[in-house]
Amino acid sequence: MATTPATRGTAPKVAPPSGPARTATSRWKRVRNRVNALSGRPSASYYWIIATTVALTAVGLMTVLSASAAESISAGIDPYSLFIKESMFAGFGLVLMMVLSFVPPSGLKRMAWPTLGLSALLLMLVVFTPLGVNIGGNRNWINFGNSIQFQPSEAAKLALALWMGLVLSRKGRLMADWRHTLLPVVPIGGILVLLILLGHDLGTSVIVMAVIGAGLYFGGGSKRVLIGAVGVGVAAAAAMAAFSGNRTARLSGWLGNCSDGQGLCDQAQNGLYALASGRWFGVGLGQSRQKWSWIPEAHNDFIFAILGEELGLLGTLVIIALYGVLAFAFFRVIMKRNDTFARVVCGSILAWIIGQAFVNIAMVAGLLPVIGVPLPLISYGGSALVMVLAGIGVVLSFARTDPASDAEAESASISS
Repeated sequence: MATTPATRGTAPKVAPPSGPARTATSRWKRVRNRVNALSGRPSASYYWIIATTVALTAVGLMTVLSASAAESISAGIDPYSLFIKESMFAGFGLVLMMVLSFVPPSGLKRMAWPTLGLSALLLMLVVFTPLGVNIGGNRNWINFGNSIQFQPSEAAKLALALWMGLVLSRKGRLMADWRHTLLPVVPIGGILVLLILLGHDLGTSVIVMAVIGAGLYFGGGSKRVLIGAVGVGVAAAAAMAAFSGNRTARLSGWLGNCSDGQGLCDQAQNGLYALASGRWFGVGLGQSRQKWSWIPEAHNDFIFAILGEELGLLGTLVIIALYGVLAFAFFRVIMKRNDTFARVVCGSILAWIIGQAFVNIAMVAGLLPVIGVPLPLISYGGSALVMVLAGIGVVLSFARTDPASDAEAESASISS
């Protein structure tokens, strides 16, 4: 059949959807436009943070399974129990991370005071009530039942970051004055540190002090006060170690005195043996020897030693590189923000996660004494994993919002 000039070369027209299909399409477009309006346009740092976070979490689950299975088999329990628990916490934490990434800065500011008050209350319950649980010599867990335990000191890190961002953002140029640098952050933060120390958790208290120092630094605090605070913090940590027999023995062992016969150096020495036996490429996934009751807490504080043994030097360098990429992405978010609230919050979370990773790796490598600090996103621990992922979600919130629009919204709210 011949075609006419009017129809030659033209494509057939498709009728637009009508009825229920058209209604569903328009509804989906409205939802998508609403989400885009709330979340903003994600930056490149946003995707780098998500990629490195998921990668580190996956490595952590894999290593927790390898390390905890051996300990569970030795104890005669299900070798997959700890892995299943950690996987559930990881799933919940990743969902919480993405939910917090959609919370605008105004919503994070409203969360600051409630989260700080709740964290302080939980810490007091741990120290002063029977709800506190002593695990491994540290009273830093709160027990709400046989199956519900939580570590409030992990939540205190994120609460302090949000609260410092809110308080310091209102001071502005007054932060150059030493009195405004000290008040009210140092007294409030000192109370939280004291509550953690009353539970005999020196490692966590050191990380919390680092969070406070980072918040004051990114908030524009007086440099003289910051230098003095660092000196006081180091002196206080040394004094607390000196007045504790267990910490003094660990410090003595770190300095080379391991002839006390108490076995306090065994964990650190076996961790170094694990790293050394891994060589360049490791002994293979799941093939660690040191995890068979040679290293206490192999799935927790010393999980980096198991990584080094099974994946070798190249594997540990990849893990360190992932933390480096995460730190660089955090720093890019900080540099792109001009508001003090975002800089203080993101800077404090940067010091928390990357600082804790540095302390843990240095501890396993023998560069620092053993103080019981887990490796973020990798070590076993539901409270720590969920709160670290929540902190990363807060940083993602700043990575996907436009600083100019935030400033306009804040000025509009102030003028109204």
